[in-house]
Amino acid sequence: MRCRIVAALFLSVACFAPPASARVERVEILSREPFAAGAAFGDAGAYEKLRGRAVFALDPAAAANAPIADLALAPRNARGLVEFSADFLLLRPATSTRGNGTLLYEVNNRGNIGILRQVDEASSSNDPATAAHAGNGFLFRHGFTLVWSAWASDVAAAAGDHRLVLRAPVASNNGVPITGKVAYELIVDSPRTTARFTGNLGTAYPAASEGAPDAVLTERNGPDGEHRVIPRSAWSFVVPQEAGAAPTEIRLADGFKPGRIYELTYVARDPIVVATGMAGIRDLLAYLRDNPLAGAPAPRNRLVFGISQSGRLIQTMLLRGLNVDEDGKAVFDGAFIHVAGGGKGSFDFRFAMPTRHFSMLEDHIYPTDFFPFTTTIARDPVTGAEGSVLDRARALAAVPKLFYVNNSSEYWNRAASLIATDPAGERDLPPAPEARIYHIAGAQHYVGALRERSLFTNCVNTLNHYRVMRALILALDRWVRDGIDPPQSTYPRIADGTLVTVAAYRETFPRIPDIHLPESNLRPPRLDLGARFQSERIADAVPPVIGKPYETLVPRPDADGNDKGGIALPELLVPLGTRTGFNTRSEAVGFPWATGRWDGSFLPFARTETERQASGDPRPSLASRYADRGAYERKVRSAAAAVVGNGFLLPEDVDVLVRDAGGLYDRIMAHDPADRSCQYLFER
Repeated sequence: MRCRIVAALFLSVACFAPPASARVERVEILSREPFAAGAAFGDAGAYEKLRGRAVFALDPAAAANAPIADLALAPRNARGLVEFSADFLLLRPATSTRGNGTLLYEVNNRGNIGILRQVDEASSSNDPATAAHAGNGFLFRHGFTLVWSAWASDVAAAAGDHRLVLRAPVASNNGVPITGKVAYELIVDSPRTTARFTGNLGTAYPAASEGAPDAVLTERNGPDGEHRVIPRSAWSFVVPQEAGAAPTEIRLADGFKPGRIYELTYVARDPIVVATGMAGIRDLLAYLRDNPLAGAPAPRNRLVFGISQSGRLIQTMLLRGLNVDEDGKAVFDGAFIHVAGGGKGSFDFRFAMPTRHFSMLEDHIYPTDFFPFTTTIARDPVTGAEGSVLDRARALAAVPKLFYVNNSSEYWNRAASLIATDPAGERDLPPAPEARIYHIAGAQHYVGALRERSLFTNCVNTLNHYRVMRALILALDRWVRDGIDPPQSTYPRIADGTLVTVAAYRETFPRIPDIHLPESNLRPPRLDLGARFQSERIADAVPPVIGKPYETLVPRPDADGNDKGGIALPELLVPLGTRTGFNTRSEAVGFPWATGRWDGSFLPFARTETERQASGDPRPSLASRYADRGAYERKVRSAAAAVVGNGFLLPEDVDVLVRDAGGLYDRIMAHDPADRSCQYLFER
């Protein structure tokens, strides 16, 4: 052991040295304290909170590290290894024997914790400390050990936000800076003089030359529009407040306008070795698999969990074989990949930008949705390539149990159909035996929270799919721990007519007054980033050459406009309105033909037949469906029992679901349809 404990149990700084063969040099426990003031969570009892730091050392010559672009160009220590570190957070039962033996590692999203906010419906925090941060206590009552660690280095962090940001190495040619062209897209939703160009919480690569004299700013009217160069004299970089930081904003003399896509390019320097983030996750999990930590034994099982970007990272780890450590051992037994759609991401090449990803409207220049997509072998009819996302894992004899869980929004905005069809969208491809695919019908990317229409033409979709996630987490844990098969895959298919083109969707969708349907879903383009991209992970074509898109499909709507082919929650089986996975942008914010990135729509039924007939709504009214709230709640409870029986809802969630559904019934009945506010969707 290299270090000694230098403080008492609950204010400790301890260091643990792994065996000589490990790729974690040391683990430092920076703090240790009771969680939630020692509150007990059922049979699991009290929890404790540990913050620590893992120091890694990677061998650039190791075969397991071959997928890490530019690792050989990173600084090395005296032993020829590349060192870097990542902070981590761990919540676990204070008495280890009271836990369930499963470590649940969440890949954080841009440095942020998501699983507690969604699965436990807790107050949002990256520094969970109170009972409010445990929410309903679900994960704690079930005795999971929860772990997060820094993996992304391009995350903008401010003091006090507690985001986990990786200190990743920078590649160079023996100390001489490496340069390369980078491209940033941006849009604005209202006229403004300055705009951030680094996407969702992103940072920027520094310019190779002071002031970036080679920088070019263009504008166009849509994804396929002609680029028009904006004279350099008309715009400038905004000087960042932090000394030495790279600019992340630009100022345009005539102002940025909605309805245009702007693109900034310049020659940058100092590429981060981005894929060390995935290696850090891999090696931390390997360390926790093999070693006790601060008095607790190693867990028996290890699950990884990722929401959106984080799920795409897990998919990329599987594709590259980074779910296996340098000793050839799998580092996780199961993976819950949530709302990732068909995506992987910009996680493993020179000058990659992990925060960027395809949407239906923008960011089509960042490799996100690329072949292969499926867990069984497919063929790309355009390139002739064949393969699956599990080829590398299968070759390494390390295919984990997998849950792919998408909501309706991912079929519109994240190309989710591609994980179960061929790239031409012509036939179904079943998942591998180790995988399950689930579609939560009628749900948006996250439970809708906007109380006004904001950027959108409709109110957002508040369907609570977090209840399904709770049931599925336990199902995945049972599958890994006890070998108990989870529910069979449930998702829309071409063969049974529940997976269709957008054109067929538009024809089938009920003619609800004043509803603007999207013209398309995300059809991700094939990208040509140059001859060295596949072999060396270097993009020479920046921005890339846009090629033929993959063909994507969406769930077919029923007569009420609700999606078929998936897990139908009681709120869809006994509906109060139409819940879609899309929400179109308003005229005021530009691109009204396009969908928002993550949000769906809720379109309530008319309250009475008189109201329905006056508006021309073809959907039967609430009065014709349900005599009163009591009658409605009885139907919801009956539907909930069926969903519980199918394994997609826990009995403990039924009473609250019925109460919430009844409350929404009352609020709709009291809501004046002329009032365009969305406040009525919320209890308070």
